[in-house]
Amino acid sequence: MAKRLDGSVALITGASSGIGEETARQLAAEGAAVALVARRKERLEALAAQIQAGGGRALVLPADITRQSEAIAAVERAISEFGRLDALVNNAGVMLNANILNADTQEWERMIDLNLKGLLYVTHAALPHLLKAVEDSPRNVADIVNISSVAGRRARLGAGVYNATKFGVCAITESLRQEVTERHVRVSVVEPGVVRTELDSHMTPENRQKSMKPFQGITPLEAGDIADIITFIVTRHWRTAVNEVLVRPTEQAF
Repeated sequence: MAKRLDGSVALITGASSGIGEETARQLAAEGAAVALVARRKERLEALAAQIQAGGGRALVLPADITRQSEAIAAVERAISEFGRLDALVNNAGVMLNANILNADTQEWERMIDLNLKGLLYVTHAALPHLLKAVEDSPRNVADIVNISSVAGRRARLGAGVYNATKFGVCAITESLRQEVTERHVRVSVVEPGVVRTELDSHMTPENRQKSMKPFQGITPLEAGDIADIITFIVTRHWRTAVNEVLVRPTEQAF
């Protein structure tokens, strides 16, 4: 039986864990060939092996997308291997919450470089291929899905720069949507609340404790829950564009 994404190709950043990893699995299960982008090659190789063992197609693309040359090279290698690109999932991101006073400004640079510039570099490299894919796609559409956060809607103490990057993701998404939607490239943003991933693991223990304290007692979403939503977005009929999804755990009130 034909699968919903048969013949299509998806590139996922941050594919070595969490939401990116689960999205790659789900899109591959729907028939898409998946290009897996992240820095941790060993994890990508393990994921690719699992997808291939299930009959799917996967390409390992180790890259640091904060370097524009590597972002471009990853996209070009995906095109060289698979011949087209129908969906881009910009999932890679880092959260280094801390007060702005006495902050380690290198952490600001890391968030801006990955959450904003990395997303822009990959999107810029992918857009011509996505537009071209529309021309001969039986689905008559291509997709960009950007992963933002509730932090892209609501600023809170100790997360100012992370908030700024995620507000920026929402702004980029909406502006680009207006630019290319009439050409059948849908641009969507997903804004999760707290999700059980590695996202909070890069903070200092003190900052992690402060940042995650409000979420104590809340059952978080799982990475697969967000992958479900991404899969829903990219499998809609071409006439339906899901522009924005805000999704929180049932117990998260803020």
